[in-house]
Amino acid sequence: ILTEENLSKAIGRRGQNVRLATKLLNYEINIMTDAEDSERRQLEFKEKTENFVKNLELDETLGQLLVAEGFSTIDDIKDSSLETLGKIEGIEEDTAKALIDRAKEFYQKDQEHISERIKELGLEDTLINLKGLTPGMLVTLGNQKILTLEDFADLASDELTGGFDIVKGERVKIHGYLEDFALSKDEADGLIMSAREIIYKD
Repeated sequence: ILTEENLSKAIGRRGQNVRLATKLLNYEINIMTDAEDSERRQLEFKEKTENFVKNLELDETLGQLLVAEGFSTIDDIKDSSLETLGKIEGIEEDTAKALIDRAKEFYQKDQEHISERIKELGLEDTLINLKGLTPGMLVTLGNQKILTLEDFADLASDELTGGFDIVKGERVKIHGYLEDFALSKDEADGLIMSAREIIYKD
């Protein structure tokens, strides 16, 4: 996260600086200005709050409070304890219990819906059974017409994780198929290599 005047130095001519740093460190490096980071944080806060409000039927104030206290997903609430939630000022034990119950109920319904969706999309069993792919990931892949182990094995890791590229001197965001699942480059490489090993072994 840099000031506007240091941004071009970090990126380098045609992106050479950030590309070299990425190769040396083996980490994906995203560069953004203070203003972009602030905007990103505000958007994330809003999206997380809306998720809680909509899916757990909470009022906005309680949704915002949970996000401010570090809860990012419904799974975070589902896996939390009464004691942890009860420590948050403004959340009584009854409210904490109701939150956990609602999160568990949502999770159960969501898993049933995802299982049905995987069947509808027609994913092959070999891809469904690939270790490391969650049901949510499988639905996302199916929506992108990636239905077989061979389809998946043909991908590159940045097609899964997303990233940035330099097009005509401008930094352009490339969306990855599984970007929303916070998959690291190493994890993406591991999944793709596992798929290739199964195919070549057979």
